[in-house]
Amino acid sequence: MAEEKTAICFIDHQKHMVIDGRYLKDLEPATRNLIKSDYPSAKVTDFICDHDLLKYQLMRVDGMVRSDVKQTRKINRRLTRAMQSDDYEIVDVNENLEKTLTFGQRVSDAVARFGGSWGFIGVFTFVLVAWMFVNGAGIFGIKFDPFPFILLNLALSCIAAIQAPIIMMSQNRAADRDRMNSENDYHVNLKSEHELRILHAKLDNLTQNQLPHTLEIQKLEIEILGQIRNELDQLHRNQATFSGDNQSDEKEMKTGQKTTPKE
Repeated sequence: MAEEKTAICFIDHQKHMVIDGRYLKDLEPATRNLIKSDYPSAKVTDFICDHDLLKYQLMRVDGMVRSDVKQTRKINRRLTRAMQSDDYEIVDVNENLEKTLTFGQRVSDAVARFGGSWGFIGVFTFVLVAWMFVNGAGIFGIKFDPFPFILLNLALSCIAAIQAPIIMMSQNRAADRDRMNSENDYHVNLKSEHELRILHAKLDNLTQNQLPHTLEIQKLEIEILGQIRNELDQLHRNQATFSGDNQSDEKEMKTGQKTTPKE
């Protein structure tokens, strides 16, 4: 059977089989940098046994976990500050306007509401037709405003002159309502945009850092399990060798006792 290759670990300076360790050139750059931080003179051609390599692999795993936790906490603090920094309270527009509503504003709303309805159009049309019919046809001998209905024109002008500013008062209140709604929407959108940016940063950190780190940690775990398996195999080999030596010694002792001449 071919002799198994051996190498000397540059840390414990003991001879190990090549399958029980790794050369530095075969390691991940991050793990190799951790080793070189403790042993600056180490070369890529140097050999390290699995027992000593396990320490630096665990350090690498711990470093990645701490880095991910630190970054996650940083993003969570930013998100918390963003949610707490905006002290603007959303205004209930309807409730606020109801509290500040005066009698004149209630009247203007009622006039504008009635003036913009089909009921007003129907009533006003009936009054105009009745006015012109009564004064034009002379029913019951009544002609208080004969053609061309100057009194009707005066009444319409007065109604229009009074109704226009009343409707404008109601429109001003509608403008105030729209302004307050727009202000609420602006602050809500601003806060939502800020939070969405932080959430995007959190997702980017998850996809670009944490997921690759998770895969790398799983890879290191598999390597560590393989190293533990090799350690157990080495213990079994040593135990088997030790048992074989003991059996050989016992056989030699028994053989020696049989061949000893009696006095």
